[in-house]
Amino acid sequence: MQFGIFSVSDITRDPVSGQTPSEAERIDAIVKIARKTEEVGMDVFAIGEHHNPPFFSSAPTTLLSYIAAITKRLVVTTSTTLITTNDPARIAEEYAMLQHLSKGRMDLMLGRGNTAPVYPWFGQDIRQGLPLALENYNLLHRLWREDVVDWEGKFRTPLQGFTSTPRPLDDVPPFVWHGSIRSPEIAEQAAFYGDGFFANNIFWPKEHYQRLIAFYRKRFAHYGHGTPEQAIVGLGGQAYIARSSQDAIKEFRPYFNEAPVYGHGPTMEDFMEMTPLSVGSPQEVIDKTLTFRESFGDYQRQLWLMDHAGLPVGKVLDQLELLGGEVVPVLRKELAARRADGVAEAPTHELLVQAKYGDAQPRQPRPNANRGDNVTGSSPYQDSAQPRAAALREN
Repeated sequence: MQFGIFSVSDITRDPVSGQTPSEAERIDAIVKIARKTEEVGMDVFAIGEHHNPPFFSSAPTTLLSYIAAITKRLVVTTSTTLITTNDPARIAEEYAMLQHLSKGRMDLMLGRGNTAPVYPWFGQDIRQGLPLALENYNLLHRLWREDVVDWEGKFRTPLQGFTSTPRPLDDVPPFVWHGSIRSPEIAEQAAFYGDGFFANNIFWPKEHYQRLIAFYRKRFAHYGHGTPEQAIVGLGGQAYIARSSQDAIKEFRPYFNEAPVYGHGPTMEDFMEMTPLSVGSPQEVIDKTLTFRESFGDYQRQLWLMDHAGLPVGKVLDQLELLGGEVVPVLRKELAARRADGVAEAPTHELLVQAKYGDAQPRQPRPNANRGDNVTGSSPYQDSAQPRAAALREN
């Protein structure tokens, strides 16, 4: 079981101090939060991808590469990478590079994104969101598993003899989670490929996510990847922790009331009752989180959102001390004791390498500049020698 933190990278006014951090301050804060996540014994740090204010994380691979460089065991990931508005060839290249730089301490979560203007900014139509997600991931999946790809689809130019570089570390593609808050089609996609399904259950009642996760588990088994109980599930959550529930509720209320996402709606107490939001003492957060297993079955990854709604970085770091020091150790013990036999472990690069190679040495592609591409030795000009020669003569 993996535990960690995810951020949506919002830059929000602190309703208590009245101050809004600068982009520089917020980026510096997220690096401190990632460091603290490892320091207090948690496993995963995730950052979203956004291309519009009030968010700053437009380049998650750059940020995650830096975080990987200043940590030792933390798994870095996304929440989410936009499979719809990114070129899958660029995703293949950028995240393979992150995989190498982090020595395998990474994976990624793919999603459609829910910010409508982003689609036209990157030349796409939001009405094609689902077909884009399906087609683009089909290509990404191939680019990480086939050394040379010929491909043609609807939403981008064809590829002929394309080799994505660098090749995945150990010739083992990064593990992929498909993140969704509402779409059974994305759960179906995750099941078809045998990938993980991340249900970001931070807003809606548990019954909605029970249906999505049950559907994913059923389809995972249908496609022959294992039993429904062996499917790979991740869950989101939100928490604010203090020594007493009274202090937690008093401290968090002004942030909840003014939060851009759920402020000015249901009361905090109603929201806590209807959703996974936990505001209370360490024991109350433990008790609430343990109900997730009762609702969704055994799962592999639990991430919490804790740095949103204008909370200053000092308060977030205090939260992480309580989460990593008092909540997660109990959850590790309790969830391990309740875990059914045969449930899959949380996916890691080491486990994926072992599953592919056993005791054998992993394959490492070796480029040879004198032989054309880095795997087959074929030249991109081998079928066009005359046009190439003519171009050289003209220059």
